[in-house]
Amino acid sequence: MTAATLNTGRNASASNLLPILSLIAAMASLCVGTSFAKSLFPEVGAQGTTAYRIVIGAIILLAFWRPWRFPLTARNAAKIALYGVTLGCMNLLFYLALRTLPLGIAIAIEFTGPLTIAVVLSRRAIDFVWIACAMAGLLLLIPTGQSIHDLDPVGIGYAMAAAVCWALYIIFGKMAGNVHGGQATSLGLVAATLVVLPVGAAHAGMALLDPKLILAGIAVGILSSALPYSLEMVALRRLPQKTFGVLLSMEPAMGALAGVVVLNEHLTQTQWLAICGIIVASAGCAATAQRRNKAPVPAPD
Repeated sequence: MTAATLNTGRNASASNLLPILSLIAAMASLCVGTSFAKSLFPEVGAQGTTAYRIVIGAIILLAFWRPWRFPLTARNAAKIALYGVTLGCMNLLFYLALRTLPLGIAIAIEFTGPLTIAVVLSRRAIDFVWIACAMAGLLLLIPTGQSIHDLDPVGIGYAMAAAVCWALYIIFGKMAGNVHGGQATSLGLVAATLVVLPVGAAHAGMALLDPKLILAGIAVGILSSALPYSLEMVALRRLPQKTFGVLLSMEPAMGALAGVVVLNEHLTQTQWLAICGIIVASAGCAATAQRRNKAPVPAPD
């Protein structure tokens, strides 16, 4: 094996590690931010909290990226608009689900969207091993037996609708992957603002202008939108959709843990086992994705 081959393998591994780490960091930030956001529901409702999250995130990213500096074709603008509108609907539906569902369970139901993407696009046997681990973990996260009746059916409906939007978010985000990441994310959040701000303002009214709540909203906007969506765009641009979808299976586990720490939500032993299964699926998917890129590249003759 030549030095050039070794260097190529190292470069491929490093290029794949960055988007994986970016996605993990995005999920961690999103779960912590969402846990904190749920505490704002009594003040401005799920709708107002969604408005804080999207609008403040958009303002921060517009100021940071200044997307008008980059050229933008009409075709790419349409792709960003689809990405942004889907993002806004996904967030609004998910926060509406959170009004009556525990965080980890809401994310687990919502995750059926990206999991479907992973199943549809998978071709190798090892991919289905990780998908099976993720599905088993998700099923264990959701209460069964008598406790299933404690879950609000309306909340489940909102979470399932958010799942559809999450699948579309991955597809449209990948379509916008040829656009500058900062431009796509910042303009995407502007499009999302057009969806959620009227709904949030109609529900919360002048309460959204409370200075104390605005400070909390800034924290939600940074942790739940500005930071994670920027990091996710890095991952979407560089990871295959099915790899991205399976790796996202770690988010329900992170959400469940954040619910325990931040919201004092209770997890059973079975649900802790579910978290371990989901982490195994995510780690396995990441490891095999790296291994594919580590395969030696034949030296030119």
